[in-house]
Amino acid sequence: MPRRDSRPQRRRHAAPAAVVFTACGCLTPRWFRSVAAWAAVTSLLAAAAPANALQVLDARDGVAVEAVLSIKEPTRIRIDGAPITDVFGKIHSSNCSPAAPSSSGSNGAPPAAALPAVNPAGEIVLECDRDKGEIYIRPVGDSPKPVNLFISSAHATYTLVLRKADTPADTIVIRDPGQRALQAMQSPTGTAGSQTQLGTAPNHIRGMKTLLLAMASDRVPPDIRVDELNQPIQLWAEARFSLMRRFEGRGLVGEKYLLQNVSQAVMVLAEQEFDRPDSPTGGQVLAVAVEHHNLRPGETTNVFVIRRGGQ
Repeated sequence: MPRRDSRPQRRRHAAPAAVVFTACGCLTPRWFRSVAAWAAVTSLLAAAAPANALQVLDARDGVAVEAVLSIKEPTRIRIDGAPITDVFGKIHSSNCSPAAPSSSGSNGAPPAAALPAVNPAGEIVLECDRDKGEIYIRPVGDSPKPVNLFISSAHATYTLVLRKADTPADTIVIRDPGQRALQAMQSPTGTAGSQTQLGTAPNHIRGMKTLLLAMASDRVPPDIRVDELNQPIQLWAEARFSLMRRFEGRGLVGEKYLLQNVSQAVMVLAEQEFDRPDSPTGGQVLAVAVEHHNLRPGETTNVFVIRRGGQ
């Protein structure tokens, strides 16, 4: 649990990380510096981007999300942290030549299935950047109805409902908080450190991955118990903090918190601030993940804490 002291109105700036493994000993100074540097570069690039030039969609497998599609200019689509492997929809024409099954997943070359030269019933022109695992689309015809696309990575398929508008060229970024957290837990440094400290590491890592994905996506396996709590917890003067749900199963306890910035300044969060032993659940903290590290006044973020159960 986070410390319960009051914090000054202006909080210190902390370097964010995707997931911090705390008690298992796999957070090394070199790894933390590399993550912090990556996050800083990403933040600078995002800040330098022109207004309305990026649509970031928080999505998960099987749930439709909406975005805007330019009627005159190309729209770029990419998945945060993963190459696009397949695109399904009414494709008018495409430069995405068929790829061998053995290579389509590794180089992010969508789509693998052959397409006719021109499909008269198609709704978009599709172009693939195989090196980056990205696609570019442009609508054809004058129909005002939305375009429906299924965008797949190696791990999930996302449903996009694209509403046409007279806008400049744009980029759509599909962001899956659950998959991002899992990718961080699968990093070589994190896995090696966990194996050193946890003994039967493969089982612990698999259990943490399953629990974190369940907390982030609300898709809970039947062997994990969920308690709805919505319990306010004293944190800082600048924050409203509540324990929303508790997950128990597979020798682990997961806590899903909701944090809101109630101050008048931007709040910058770091996972280390939530590595605290004073929890009503108890148990050794194994991992912490913060969904959004920078909160403007009034904004909220989910905070996930995983502990060792059975204590």
